[in-house]
Amino acid sequence: MFYYSTRGQGLVEYAFIILLVAIAVIAFVTFFGTSVGNLYSTIVTSF
Repeated sequence: MFYYSTRGQGLVEYAFIILLVAIAVIAFVTFFGTSVGNLYSTIVTSF
C-alpha cells in the first residue's frame, strides 16, 4: 500500500501561479516599459 502526501501540493501550485505572474510582469515591463514611462512622464509634466 502506497501513501502519497498531498499536503505540499497546494503550496507548489501557488508557487507556480506566482512564477507565471512574475514572468508576465517582467515580459510586460520589457515590451511596454519605455512607452508606459513616457506616457507617465507626459501626464506628470502636464500637471
